[in-house]
Amino acid sequence: MYFDSRYLYIILAIIVLINITSGGFDLVSLLMSIPGVLIAITFHEYAHAFAADKLGDDTPRSQGRLSLNPFAHLDPFGVIMLLFAHIGWGKPVEINPNNFTRKISARTGEAIVSVAGPLMNFILAIVFTIIFYAVTTFANTFATQTTTGIVITEMLLYTVILNVGLGVFNLVPIPPLDGSKILMAFLPYNGKRWFEEHTQLFYIIFLIIWITPILSMIISPIIDLITNGLIFLIGNIFSMFV
Repeated sequence: MYFDSRYLYIILAIIVLINITSGGFDLVSLLMSIPGVLIAITFHEYAHAFAADKLGDDTPRSQGRLSLNPFAHLDPFGVIMLLFAHIGWGKPVEINPNNFTRKISARTGEAIVSVAGPLMNFILAIVFTIIFYAVTTFANTFATQTTTGIVITEMLLYTVILNVGLGVFNLVPIPPLDGSKILMAFLPYNGKRWFEEHTQLFYIIFLIIWITPILSMIISPIIDLITNGLIFLIGNIFSMFV
């Protein structure tokens, strides 16, 4: 996804200022979020690159994006946004649908590449929820009574939340998010044409709902539902071992 840098400075300043002045700024929480942010963004963008590569487009590979090195995928603005707002992004993975060698349309290929990122985040959320319960179930004393254990379990929870948040956020079907490319694969021809002709309008709408509470009001309940559902489901599974 790509954002005009002029808008980024404004949005970033507003959100950081709101977090600080409203008491939402917590240095300890922010520091413990860093591993989760690196994991969520790195694997999200790697998944895009991996999907494109498997479809026959070597553009991400040639640009060094088929890598789990965080520095290949981090976007400074996106990282800061994910830290402060739990909604952010990585450096966009460039693809060329004309290079796809699979017998699929360019739109379908783009949709597959787009869904790979959020899907990876949801898989990671499941994996880290399992790790969290494995630690708290089989090393309970370490996890609850030592400083190191408490820090590790908190980091694991932040990683779960950040991955769910990044996955849900990117599935919003408004440009420039991944969800818009997924939606395009299912629209009829006239719908796709109308969508493309009004991309700039959707871009403005997205910026408006992002800097206001509207987007948070829409996706926060979904993020909470998925996160709590994972914790409830996997927690019940692990309770059978206690």
